[in-house]
Amino acid sequence: MTDPVSPPRLPRPEEVREALGFVPLVEAYFRRAQAEMPDRMREIFRSHGLTARHGAVIPQLTVESSLSVSELADRMGVSLPTASELVGDLSRAGLVERREDPADRRRTLVSLAPDHRAMVEGFVALRAAPLLRVLDNLSPSDRQGFVAGLIAWAHEVRNW
Repeated sequence: MTDPVSPPRLPRPEEVREALGFVPLVEAYFRRAQAEMPDRMREIFRSHGLTARHGAVIPQLTVESSLSVSELADRMGVSLPTASELVGDLSRAGLVERREDPADRRRTLVSLAPDHRAMVEGFVALRAAPLLRVLDNLSPSDRQGFVAGLIAWAHEVRNW
């Protein structure tokens, strides 16, 4: 987050060359998300007012059979109330199902709705492909640094 006392500074030339100059190129990837959604998924998002924030929940549920709301909050780096709100919206839209954890009745487990699992998994695989190719081609230390940078940037932008 920027310091509220000091004004934002212009980037140095090396910062533009190293990173900032590439941001507009990556932005096109994010703009294409709606167009790449299967028609049925796009209609669900449109008719229920779902946004990219809701979309961030979906990949978490493609790699696990179910997660608790608190696990989702931790993985996404959001508060428990925010995760609960996102899950509630996705549940009303029919994309996820919520159920009581049989091992701990205080916990709510969330999973992709079976009717939508194949559609959602296909979309996540399509959207993940460019990033996965990059990660596959990085050395372990470069991958670790890249991921750390993405996480730091996401947190900074979210709190900006």
